Amino acid sequence: MVQSARSRNVLTLYTLADDIQCHRARLVLAAKGVSYERVIVDRDKASAELVELNPYGTTPTLVDRDLVLYDTSVVCEYLDERYPHPPLMPIDPLSRARLRVAAVRIEKDWLTEVDVIRAGGRPADAARKRLRQNLLSTVPLFKASRFFLNPEMSLVDCLVAPVIWRLPSLDVHLGKEGRPIVDYGERLFHSQGFERSLTEDEKNMRLETVR
Repeated sequence: MVQSARSRNVLTLYTLADDIQCHRARLVLAAKGVSYERVIVDRDKASAELVELNPYGTTPTLVDRDLVLYDTSVVCEYLDERYPHPPLMPIDPLSRARLRVAAVRIEKDWLTEVDVIRAGGRPADAARKRLRQNLLSTVPLFKASRFFLNPEMSLVDCLVAPVIWRLPSLDVHLGKEGRPIVDYGERLFHSQGFERSLTEDEKNMRLETVR
């Protein structure tokens, strides 16, 4: 079930209550300080309203007046260009390309394992180990810069941070080796922008793991 959208003159984001890619888009909006309407979508059934906007019924879907965008990368890059301050991508083409490749690798190497873990069953344990190994292999990158592969926050951080936020709920623990990753996450989690990006479901998932 989709909550009814109000005015098409308001920037609107159709989002799941708990989803890394949707959280990624919400974090971009929060980092930009943009006001928008958040429409929570049922994970199991896209509404006729959403399908009318996006024939695939996928989330996140962004509506900006008469413009409708889907595919998370398209949504995030549009927001970065539409609201240029603060910029979330470097100016030079080489750095931008490097960050885009990093995002693709994270989607393929990390998010696929998250999907397996969430599906449960016997494959989940192996996926936890693979995800942990993939994350630990990036520790030097977290040590090298305050943000991921960049001295300033970028669109890639908006993808990395939601993954790290979910690690306790996924039962993935990095131990002492992964301390630079945990420290990176804590820096972002305590920012006002990150707090604004969270849904109630996402806030609760972290609270439940520390009880």
